[in-house]
Amino acid sequence: MQRLDTVSQPQHQMGKLNNHLHQHYGLGFFAPDNSWRKSKTARNYLSSLLGILLVGILALGGCQTIMPGKASKVIHLTLWHGVNPPPNRDVLQKLVDKFNQTHPDIQVESLYVGQQDQQMPKILAAVVGNAPPDLLWFNPTISGQLVELDAILPLDEKLEFSPVKEEIDPALYTSMEYKGQIWSVPFATNNVGVFYRPSLFAAAGISDVPRTWEELRQVAKKLTRDTNGDRKIDQHGIILPLGKGEFTVFTWLPFMWSAGGELVIGDSQQAAGVVLQDNSGAIAALQFWRNLILDGTAVLSEPERGYEIADLLAGKIAMQVTGPWSLGEFKQSGVDFNVFPIPVDQIPATVIGGENLFLFKTTPERETAAFKFAEYTLSAEFQTELALGTGYLPINVKSRQSAKYQEFLQKQPQLKVFLDQAKYGRSRPIFPGYNRISDTLGRTVETVLLGKSSPAQALKASQQRLDLIFK
Repeated sequence: MQRLDTVSQPQHQMGKLNNHLHQHYGLGFFAPDNSWRKSKTARNYLSSLLGILLVGILALGGCQTIMPGKASKVIHLTLWHGVNPPPNRDVLQKLVDKFNQTHPDIQVESLYVGQQDQQMPKILAAVVGNAPPDLLWFNPTISGQLVELDAILPLDEKLEFSPVKEEIDPALYTSMEYKGQIWSVPFATNNVGVFYRPSLFAAAGISDVPRTWEELRQVAKKLTRDTNGDRKIDQHGIILPLGKGEFTVFTWLPFMWSAGGELVIGDSQQAAGVVLQDNSGAIAALQFWRNLILDGTAVLSEPERGYEIADLLAGKIAMQVTGPWSLGEFKQSGVDFNVFPIPVDQIPATVIGGENLFLFKTTPERETAAFKFAEYTLSAEFQTELALGTGYLPINVKSRQSAKYQEFLQKQPQLKVFLDQAKYGRSRPIFPGYNRISDTLGRTVETVLLGKSSPAQALKASQQRLDLIFK
């Protein structure tokens, strides 16, 4: 990765980052009143922290300074991502290699920089240190933060003259826009359903998949069994994600929406519009998950590992809320599996997931090269190969309609569940501070699942914390 030449970092930029980290991430060592400016110790601590992060960031991509007036024949770009599981990472790398082979004047280095919850400190340090990646793979909720930091390129003009614009699924434009401008392009899309093991359903005498919350609760009871006769439960109905990370929130939101709840009231692009207290849908969804625990039919994942499907593959559990990105692991394991839509309380609902591609402000030459790579990821060819290799749903309508993808769907009919329920999908809000909202919601879910508080009490406490930050 190459870095823009810079002499020093202005103090106002440090202050901007300090305020951003405190408001949106609650990092206690950054004083909200800017008293860090007056304290030599605080300034030294902040500088040291950023220095440590930047050393790691520069080491990631072998960053080199771009000196004004010195042009390189080959433009080297860096793509940061958190693609998981590892087999999906391999698929991405092959596609990046293909781009590099066909574009000798542009070489993209693809770097795995950890799960998305772990990436934000690295991203923020890279921005303030003037050493950002050229391209970032991340979920769209980060848009507000990056726009606020003046770190990324608006893409309206570039996309307007791109031949692939008309091939993007129109439903995904919501994830691309913030305050009337386009700030990212979709990389891949998905939503969540319930993967299950048909053989375990058959062994428990279950012939129909659950379509409502109550049916899911009853099916989970039948699937919770002592399978070897030792009078100990060795198979549970379902696993629920434990942890304050985004995955917990991501899989819980469809239940809140299905119960008629809304996360944001009024302006959907303002964190101050988030309403948790007395949110009947949120209360119902939390209570439903807690009831599964009280029934003894649900187990909790390891902290922050709710996306792992090892127990489902091993038959220790029979159902798990996850998405089509897990398809490769199921196919590789050889076990039986199928999918059904998120069961309904009041209305059908799922959450639209997937990641977008962001282009950081660097130099005109690198920005142009980065958009060329972005166009490649939007193409029908790239999207089809990515979908076939990972299970992600193509964002390119030509890809979805292609004979190759349609043939793939015939062999993997489980994917039709995700395609069919996409019309009921809802996107997470995009505004600065979403990570703070997500963290608070994750803690709320965790508190209720562990029996430390009732849903109403937990949501009230969370609302009070958010009001102190955003109102």
